[in-house]
Amino acid sequence: MEKRGKLELTWVGKYEEEKLEPRILIENKSKSYGDSDTENMLIHGDNLLALRALEQDFSGKIKCIYIDPPYNTGSAFEHYDDGVEHSIWLSLMKQRLDILHNLLCDEGFIFVEIDNNEMAYLKVLMDEIFGRENFVNDIVWKRRGGSANPNNRLNNVTDYILWYSKTQNYKISPAFTLDDENTQKYIEERFKGQFNGRRYMLAPVERNAKLGMRETMRYEYKGYIPQYGWMMSKENLVKLDKEDRLHWNSKGRPNRRVFLDEYKGQPIGNLWTDIKVINPMSKERLDFDGQKPEALIKRIIEMTTQEDDWVLDSFLGTGSTAATATKLRRKWIGIELGNQCFSYCIPRLKSVISGEDEGGITKEVNWQGGGGYKFYELADPLLVKNPNLPIYQINPSYTWDMVCEAICKIEGFTYAPSGEFQGYSSENRFIHITEEFVNTKYVMSVMKSLDERQSLLIYCKKNQADMMLPANVEVKKIPKDLLDKCNFESEVQE
Repeated sequence: MEKRGKLELTWVGKYEEEKLEPRILIENKSKSYGDSDTENMLIHGDNLLALRALEQDFSGKIKCIYIDPPYNTGSAFEHYDDGVEHSIWLSLMKQRLDILHNLLCDEGFIFVEIDNNEMAYLKVLMDEIFGRENFVNDIVWKRRGGSANPNNRLNNVTDYILWYSKTQNYKISPAFTLDDENTQKYIEERFKGQFNGRRYMLAPVERNAKLGMRETMRYEYKGYIPQYGWMMSKENLVKLDKEDRLHWNSKGRPNRRVFLDEYKGQPIGNLWTDIKVINPMSKERLDFDGQKPEALIKRIIEMTTQEDDWVLDSFLGTGSTAATATKLRRKWIGIELGNQCFSYCIPRLKSVISGEDEGGITKEVNWQGGGGYKFYELADPLLVKNPNLPIYQINPSYTWDMVCEAICKIEGFTYAPSGEFQGYSSENRFIHITEEFVNTKYVMSVMKSLDERQSLLIYCKKNQADMMLPANVEVKKIPKDLLDKCNFESEVQE
């Protein structure tokens, strides 16, 4: 008997996925702010529907995703229903992670912050979606100090951040810290010298045989030749000497001065104890449980992106990711369903853009304002039930241009009206959407703009039955053929 199976996490409802309508996004220009040419997007609406709306235009373009989803702790939060039954929470996360995986570019990363209630399950789920081979690190962030332990367990003072890459073809920028306990101890033990009022420690400039280095760069400098050679060229050694960065000991052997005011710190590990939660008196502090410090987001963004890369947060909360990305001159997309989009995100981002913000990383990066964002709402469903008949009809709130854009998105075409066509999906495939009655003569008139290598999809409300169509033309009806593409009644919640 053949035995088959695979390693995966299963739960009730895992495979009961519906085809969600990819809604169009409508800019509310009265709520957009700052530079009118900005590409930054603040989206108010359900994040699963919003991600579906972004999928066509942004697949393979996002460099860094950071999300801080509800932790499913069973607690009743003011702004989130955080006590979703376990299997439902896993289904909600899988739906979103599937799309987020599609949005990442090949060199991109995703960071998901979680506590210990769901971390182990989330790790297995992300192994399945992103590939176990693309797991980069778990990061443990000490988010608060210890206090009296509960009677029957230890006090939980950490969050986890699961870090995955899209592929194994990536690079990161090294990060250093001056602020954790180990680095401070290192500084006190090593930076004991004083030169012109500056503290320094000594670092070698000659090779050490214990490192297994080959004998190389063995030249004389000021009467000294190291047994195993220098670690740098003579030109660099002379430069250090001229800058008073060489220290000669009593035996005539030099070392390099590393000044404390230029020291970046020690390379960080996966235990982050140096980033503190936001002090209640801090200018960064908002009245929102779970607000993440900009310093935490800054480290993630700087390790994995460069200026003008795309950063996305689909659980935006108070807007920490968008605010930090703005100050670091990254392009960003933020999605938030709750009222905090208006009570926190908009006021905070306006303050950042206008240069009035004084909290977070503002002083560290010398932020003085700039940038902007465009504010979007999700459109209502394209098709709605007729109030009197058991049929679907085009939503009365839609203009014809909105109808055309929505159909293009559902069919996977780029909406770009030009001449007879409303969009294209490649150089050789076009879409035409019309309210006119479509017959053979109509089809042939539209096809005049095409050459023999190109194909055409026509959407219409009515058409001639039994038309003889060329092989490169397909005719579909509104709303009948749209109903097979997706569910037009989904109003899922975070």
